[in-house]
Amino acid sequence: MAERPAAAARPTAREFLALVTDDLTFSELPHPEGAWRPDGPLGWPGYDDARARAAERTGEEESVVCGTGRVGGTPAVLISFEFGFLGGSLGCRTGDRLEAAYTYAREHRLPVVPLVATGGSRMQEGMLALTQLQRVARQSALTRAAGLAQVAVVRDPATGGGWATLGAGADVVLALPGAQVGFAGSRVRPPDADPAAYTAEAQVAAGSADAVVPPGELRATLGRWLRLLTAPSGDPAPVPEPLGARDLPAGGWDAVRRARAPGRPHARAYLDAYFTDRVALSGDRCGGRDPEGMLCGFGEHAGRTVAYAAQTGAATRPAGYRTATRLVHLADRLGIPVLTLVDTPGAANDAEAERQGAGPAIADLFGAVASVRTPVTTLVIGEGGSGGALALAAPGATWATPDSYFSVIAPEHAAAILKRPQQEAETLAGQLRVAPQDLAQLGVIRTSEQLFPGTGDRRSGERM
Repeated sequence: MAERPAAAARPTAREFLALVTDDLTFSELPHPEGAWRPDGPLGWPGYDDARARAAERTGEEESVVCGTGRVGGTPAVLISFEFGFLGGSLGCRTGDRLEAAYTYAREHRLPVVPLVATGGSRMQEGMLALTQLQRVARQSALTRAAGLAQVAVVRDPATGGGWATLGAGADVVLALPGAQVGFAGSRVRPPDADPAAYTAEAQVAAGSADAVVPPGELRATLGRWLRLLTAPSGDPAPVPEPLGARDLPAGGWDAVRRARAPGRPHARAYLDAYFTDRVALSGDRCGGRDPEGMLCGFGEHAGRTVAYAAQTGAATRPAGYRTATRLVHLADRLGIPVLTLVDTPGAANDAEAERQGAGPAIADLFGAVASVRTPVTTLVIGEGGSGGALALAAPGATWATPDSYFSVIAPEHAAAILKRPQQEAETLAGQLRVAPQDLAQLGVIRTSEQLFPGTGDRRSGERM
């Protein structure tokens, strides 16, 4: 069974619901109750007595409380675990309640918010308890396929199958500071295991959760996520206004020089100017993050939600590409348009990047951008370094600022490959035709009045 409550008081299921929902908006869903054998499906001696004691102690009849409520004004289905009821463990009746909650969410087109505090599956129900994880996973998958968002809040503790389904399986994972979060509970870990690896902070650092949020900020943060993820739109994201140079470069090398200038506006400046509000998606769910190379999330622009994946000017690491792929797929499922900002000298090319799967990560992003149904808009705001930049660019919907360039390879690398002196890199930049006006003439990017005054709006050719 799950772990027993610690001596320190934890918020009950209903106290936590009161913490995150708008006042007087929570309404509990009916409880589906099937047939029940004495002492449960296994006839475990004393199980009924343990349940009765748990009910008397907590005032609940099961380890979850399910209902509807508003969070920051957005209606949602909420699932709150009662850890005081047998350690918040999952049994067959827990599965009944969870299935009913997810079904209600799909029928009424509502997002699902699991508030997870559990130690795992219930021993007294054996394998029947464990198979509830398959049941929950199916409900989550059906809800995902229906285009509805799932935003989990992992509390203390969130371990075992509850973390591996309701928690880590959500689209967005928020966590309480210092919460114990991990697949292995404290009583079943290796004796020499580092406890710091099983915390909310460690899960964020490993890319398995998106943010640690203090309790006092949770309702506002959760409300922002729900508001942004429940606002689909079929129109493409508008192209951002250029923040740097307005005049076109004199040629290829001038374009390269401008893009590499230290004072040139980068991704954060563009995101700050474009969005009135935004929240960050963090991590690739495969053990990695790339906060220095890729910024991903959802924001509000001109009153509607736009997803974003933005390179920062650094070499992009595999985790950055995988996070962007995660972002694009999520936006596609929810019907939210995507804005991508291209700015990288190229993909990270060190040995560690290869060990982390740079090639497959880039391939997955190429595939995601090429196949999504939601519109993707791309603006090149700095360096466009080879395939590591192109993976983020939308075919037929890519623009470029006057202080950017896009190239099959960096001019210096071209000189090395062609066995020419490095001094010839400047000449090669012109021959490669990397400047924005060259790219427009080649049909690689689109032009618009805001980026290329006097040109109107012309579509690119089939190359992009």
